[in-house]
Amino acid sequence: MIIGVVGKPNVGKSTFFKSATLADVEIANYPFATIKANSGVGHVKVDCVDVEFKTQCNPRTGYCVNHKRFIPVELIDVAGLVPGAHEGKGLGNAFLEDLRPADALIHVIDASGGTNEKGETVNEGSYDPVEDVLFLENELDMWYLGIMKRGWEKFARTMQQEHSNVVKTIAKRLSGLRVTEEHVERCLKENNLGEKTPETWNEGEMLGFASWLRKETKPMVIIANKCDRKVGRDNVVKLKEKFKDYLIIPCSADSELALREAAKHEVIEYIPGDKDFLMNDSKLNDKQKEALEFIRRDVLNEFECTGVQKALNEAVFELLDYVHIYPGGMNKLEDKDGNVLPDCFLMKNGTTALEFAFRIHTDIGKGFIKAMDVKKRIPIGKEHVLLEGDVVEIMTK
Repeated sequence: MIIGVVGKPNVGKSTFFKSATLADVEIANYPFATIKANSGVGHVKVDCVDVEFKTQCNPRTGYCVNHKRFIPVELIDVAGLVPGAHEGKGLGNAFLEDLRPADALIHVIDASGGTNEKGETVNEGSYDPVEDVLFLENELDMWYLGIMKRGWEKFARTMQQEHSNVVKTIAKRLSGLRVTEEHVERCLKENNLGEKTPETWNEGEMLGFASWLRKETKPMVIIANKCDRKVGRDNVVKLKEKFKDYLIIPCSADSELALREAAKHEVIEYIPGDKDFLMNDSKLNDKQKEALEFIRRDVLNEFECTGVQKALNEAVFELLDYVHIYPGGMNKLEDKDGNVLPDCFLMKNGTTALEFAFRIHTDIGKGFIKAMDVKKRIPIGKEHVLLEGDVVEIMTK
């Protein structure tokens, strides 16, 4: 799974990315500090099932703290996009192409209104962040449309002449954007294009088709960064009123980065996503204490979190509708090395026991006989739909 971090230059994208991954990336107060996409590992946070077994897990990937399991996901921080990106402005075409593999997007905007459309610093409150949401929607829609239109007339004629299956052919053509046959079939129906042959689609119909596919294949969470400023808090309310179909999360990426770095250096105790932290007064000077108290008062007490961890969780569990499932054994939860519940997989909601077996290993899927629900201690069939936090043992031939 890949989550793309997008937005204009200079709005805090790289700070968000670094706070989520603690990767070593450049953070600078000027446009285009990021040119090449950065890749790193973030984590979604879930209640670990180990507490139900009165044990402590030992993850092979990710980690677990106080029975909160952190499951890795890949993040890519794409260079800042500006209006006209789909036409190549600001190297926009190259930056957009970096988003092809992304399953979902996190759009970081400057909620304080202190960054203009070009990514330049301006007086806070002088720019309307609503424009950022509209601009990115347009750029992504036009990017999808541009990909569709490349050689479209010839492509459409060939489909007609060869009597090709429209759904299968279009899905194959756009598969690099994570478009599936199901997407195409639903899109044709919902845009009233099922009765029209593709070569007869007009510009408006093609744009509508492209926009629908973009929303389905690149669902987006909006991060209202710099919410610790007064104008930022006000704009969060405005954004939520304007864009009711989006998940809009107040965020202070600077605060999250400060907390994670402080926890890394053991001057505070902090679990990402928590609404408070514990200071080690003996390791902090007065200035550091003051800064941390500001984060507690103006961010955590106000919004209950910094927004960074919440954004990752919302993207994976709400937008993409995934659940977490553990392989385990009826008689023991350890692997051959003694690691307790070492693996936890993110799976699409609705995953069956057989599909989970194939996710663990192809040979396990091919050899599937039955599965066991380890928590309920009952057998389940291959078509049984697994639920959030299930622990499953697969029996094979």
